[in-house]
Amino acid sequence: MTARAFCLCTVAMLTACSGGRDKLLADLQSARPEERALAVKKLAEQHHADDLVLFTQAARDPVAIVRAEAIEALGSSEDPRVVDLLGDLLSDDDDQVQTRAAKALAQVGNDKARSYLMLQYGRRGRNTRQAIVQALTATNVPGAMASVVAAEAKAIWERNLQTLQNGTPPERVGAAEELGKSGRPEAVNRLVPLLKDGQVMLAAAAVRGLGNAGDRRAVQAISELLTESYPQLREAACEALIQLKDPQALPRLMEVASERSPASPLAVAAIVALPHSPEADKALCTVALQGAAAEAVEAGREMRRRNGCPLEPILDKLRNASTQTAALQALAALGPSAHDALPKVLPLLTTSDPTVRKLAVEAVIELADRSAAPQVLKAYEAEVKALEAQRSDWVSAPLPEKFGAGFDPAAPVDPNDPAAAMKLKQVDLFRRVQQLNEARLRESNRTPLTQKPPRELVDDASEEQLKVLASLVHALGALQVENARALVEPYAQESSPSLRAAAYVALAGLGGDALKVAQPGLLDSERTVQAATAEAFAVAGEPGQSLLLETLAQLNGDRSRLLEPLKDATLTKAAVPTLLQLVKEGDAEAGTAAVMLGRIKAPEAVEPLMKALGDPTAVARREMLVALGLLGDAKARDLVAKDLYSDRSEVRAAAAEALLPLGRGNHSDALLALKVDYYRKVREAAMLALGQKPEKAEQTEPAP
Repeated sequence: MTARAFCLCTVAMLTACSGGRDKLLADLQSARPEERALAVKKLAEQHHADDLVLFTQAARDPVAIVRAEAIEALGSSEDPRVVDLLGDLLSDDDDQVQTRAAKALAQVGNDKARSYLMLQYGRRGRNTRQAIVQALTATNVPGAMASVVAAEAKAIWERNLQTLQNGTPPERVGAAEELGKSGRPEAVNRLVPLLKDGQVMLAAAAVRGLGNAGDRRAVQAISELLTESYPQLREAACEALIQLKDPQALPRLMEVASERSPASPLAVAAIVALPHSPEADKALCTVALQGAAAEAVEAGREMRRRNGCPLEPILDKLRNASTQTAALQALAALGPSAHDALPKVLPLLTTSDPTVRKLAVEAVIELADRSAAPQVLKAYEAEVKALEAQRSDWVSAPLPEKFGAGFDPAAPVDPNDPAAAMKLKQVDLFRRVQQLNEARLRESNRTPLTQKPPRELVDDASEEQLKVLASLVHALGALQVENARALVEPYAQESSPSLRAAAYVALAGLGGDALKVAQPGLLDSERTVQAATAEAFAVAGEPGQSLLLETLAQLNGDRSRLLEPLKDATLTKAAVPTLLQLVKEGDAEAGTAAVMLGRIKAPEAVEPLMKALGDPTAVARREMLVALGLLGDAKARDLVAKDLYSDRSEVRAAAAEALLPLGRGNHSDALLALKVDYYRKVREAAMLALGQKPEKAEQTEPAP
């Protein structure tokens, strides 16, 4: 090539470059964000030092994708002057912009950039926190994640300590609970003196904090609060003792459990949480016999799961008319473990006291001995006869279920009617609402709850009077009395919720084809009926559970009452499709369904759970992490490990727990870093995942 030709070529190239650059500069002013972002990217590739000003301006663009490209360009410049701007962009509203800013600060890599990264770790979400750790690692910070986790823990501790000392009363309450969650011995030493604070709310918060701390040194001080007269303090003390599970609190808990106060149910729950021992069993048996109804049922059912209770004290009370109700409550709660008491209960089926009669029927149901069927049938017939007068129909013909002439709001309007215009508007409104509801149901492929039309204008028998009959209807099915289905089935059409619920539960207890007859109870608009029917289906074994899941998948609206009874049931693989559907829909039931899938050990649930967990907006992250841990498929390990960087402590703890069965893989450094996390539960979960035993709290008394 001649010199002249070379010069002409060079001039042509410079002219082309100049023209292209002018277009990029023009695109920076474009109204389209995509063009602005592309212009920033192309200009960055040209490495013009003067373009730093343009990138600085673009970093403040209202559109996130433009800001993200500008940050990339600023980081590539490695100019120390952009550190403050990049540090501000770590607080951007967009998650992608934050992560780009962290990466760009790593490219600059000076001390100021590292300071920004350290400062922002505790204030950002999961993805940005992970990006910050990666950025610090790239700048050769030793133990990068441990450093930021320790710095965050220090900041949280100092903030809570400062707030506890100088904050407003509501702020001090929150700080006391947060200090306890740290589980630090110093937190216990600071919270114990607050138990005697004059502000009851602060003292109660300190109690809850001590429960969260998991340090048994505080048990004695907390137990003393059970003698206080303030309900908030007593309830907080019971909640803390549930977590601490220390047997030395048993005497005080027993006093509260027996006093029939609002704190009594919590005290019983605290006794149930204690390690099994003869003393704890004796206390629960005492509550089952002497406590209020709710506490007696809880204590008795717990002892049913253990070895039962001595029958002699219960039978002694059964002989005394004034204490029969307490004895019957205890027997019903103890169930089959108190089977030998049945001969003493059966005579009470015909007593004149309706309360005793009802409790006797319930006890017979729970004792579950079919030999009592003849006596139950006899009692049922007597009850029906006694209520015959109150339950006689006022109107023998069935009540109309359609509007009469002139009353149907959706009927055509007479144009000669003076109020025709208003009626036409009403008709049109009703029609539109009906069409919208029908379209919504068609789209969702769901079934709505069914409203039961009234069978009577007036019913002389009140719900209170029908309770004994309802219990007997339930007993007919539970004990499988001869011809029970024919006797029970008509009650499913009753307008009384208690009778309908009893009928559906009885039919579910009969099993077989009767389950199909009882299935409408799962769609009953009365929530108590729906819940009782669902409970009966859940305990009816695989056939009942299958129908329950089938209805649950079709139901429109709140499905929690159908799902809740299945939580503790032993489900088969047949439940997997419905549970997966709930997880995919992401409604309020998704978390419960996820954990149930984990318990079933359904390998086909791994991929859907991973997909749901990949959604950053998933509300049931903790439950999905638990489920993936239960499933134990190692391919979920890396996805689960991302939540070790979560800004929510309960999610970090769940991720660490899930890695115990999944294996640590290459995430040991992250788990080691969480050993210095602020929150005790996170530290303990991380240590378990690392194969280490969590440190036990000291057993000595705390400093005053």
